[in-house]
Amino acid sequence: MKEKLNIALVAHDHRKADMVDWAKYNAGYLSKHHLVCTGTTGSLIKAAMEEMGITPDMECMHSGPMGGDAEIAAKVVRGEIDFAVFLIDDLNPQPHEADIQMLLRQCRLHNVPIACNRVSADHILSSTLWGNPDYHPTEQSFVRFERK
Repeated sequence: MKEKLNIALVAHDHRKADMVDWAKYNAGYLSKHHLVCTGTTGSLIKAAMEEMGITPDMECMHSGPMGGDAEIAAKVVRGEIDFAVFLIDDLNPQPHEADIQMLLRQCRLHNVPIACNRVSADHILSSTLWGNPDYHPTEQSFVRFERK
């Protein structure tokens, strides 16, 4: 496994405060890795971390509705994202639902762990497998299962 991970952080408007709080809680860990964020989420996380005296290694895409989710999905396809946290607002409709589903689908297809709530994000982030040189993710199989 790599020493420096590429971690995507995305949050819908009604989940941005939760994402910033999560990023502050995990700032020590996140500051050791490269963050790839959608525009507004990234600017909020950057400001919060800088208030803590941390200058994050961060790359900001466009905002989600303006293509940021699609930009991150493209990075997933190219193998440039190791882990994603996407705090989705499940209570309000999103005008870019197709892009949201595309990002989730690409993470699933390309075996990129994606957390959609803080608890799963904490569990994935704290996994001892990240630093284990003996761990190599198994390639996914999309072969139809046949009973014998």
